[in-house]
Amino acid sequence: MPSNEPSPWVGRWAAFIRPGGAVLDVAAGGGRHARLLARLGFEVDAVDRDVSALTDAQDGVRVLEADIEAGPWPYEGRRFDAIVVTNYLHRPLLPLLAASLEPGGLLVYETFARGNERFGKPSNPAFLLAPGELLEAVRGRLRVLAFEDLVVEAPAPAAIQRIAARRE
Repeated sequence: MPSNEPSPWVGRWAAFIRPGGAVLDVAAGGGRHARLLARLGFEVDAVDRDVSALTDAQDGVRVLEADIEAGPWPYEGRRFDAIVVTNYLHRPLLPLLAASLEPGGLLVYETFARGNERFGKPSNPAFLLAPGELLEAVRGRLRVLAFEDLVVEAPAPAAIQRIAARRE
């Protein structure tokens, strides 16, 4: 599923983010979503443990290098109108992401699920969502707008789960 093009899932839900709102791109990688969201007029923060692929980020994308798995949450006390996560899973962050949304804020999450091992990497179960795991992660915290657990063919075959959920 990795691609240089923004995920259609992120593109679809961008229209549901408060216009001009603050957006956090978690594990931003090369910044494909940070750049898209900045072009759409959002104030974007992009965080990754290696920001070398984000060095040319422009258009108002604030880049932060931080190890969000081993270090403290670098956005303590901050709230976002949206948080975007793709192709990344660190389960202990899931409750923190939900808590880091403003009321009305949107979580847009898409990553690999069990079954992906038949298509290649990631294949380690520690990095693959169990059936319905994203739903369970937001239960009681966010209102689910959409959820999918499926196999996609493009940009490459992959088993994925994706969710769009709003903090009330």
